[in-house]
Amino acid sequence: MGMLDKVVAAVTPEASDEDRAEARGKARALSAGDDWLGMVLDHHEAIEAAFAAVRSASNESARRTAQENLAGLLTAHSIAEEAVLYPAMALTDQKSHATEAYTEQSAAKIQTAALDDLKPMSQDYLDKLEHLRAAVAHHVYEEESTWFPALWKTCDASKRAKLSGLYQEQFERYAGTVSA
Repeated sequence: MGMLDKVVAAVTPEASDEDRAEARGKARALSAGDDWLGMVLDHHEAIEAAFAAVRSASNESARRTAQENLAGLLTAHSIAEEAVLYPAMALTDQKSHATEAYTEQSAAKIQTAALDDLKPMSQDYLDKLEHLRAAVAHHVYEEESTWFPALWKTCDASKRAKLSGLYQEQFERYAGTVSA
């Protein structure tokens, strides 16, 4: 793990499992299940499972295949958020949160690409993967605990339906053969 990775890890401690579960539960309670917030939560769970699949892969080929699935899922999900939800946040008095969200996702894309330069069965690879997983977990917690519930509450049913359709369209456009 590089010096920058260590600094970032030190200043962005992970929320506890209990805090994450509570935030997700409250977000699920807001969501109708099939609206944009429900889709986001489903994608967050799929991303968590994809990280676990990369980590548990038993050989180089399986790890690279799982990594490709993770990268595809992260890309489709982040582009959908960046194209639809972050602009909506910025337009509803959450400009600083939207800016932070864009920045965090850009950093995650760089860290995901960095995995390609590491030997998949090495400790360096696992360290980078864990750093990326922790950064994504922190980002997900921010979205689920405050940012997205605040956005959801500003939307009437018509606006939620519009955001849901746009989010789903963007995700599907970039998902390809990703298993979400």
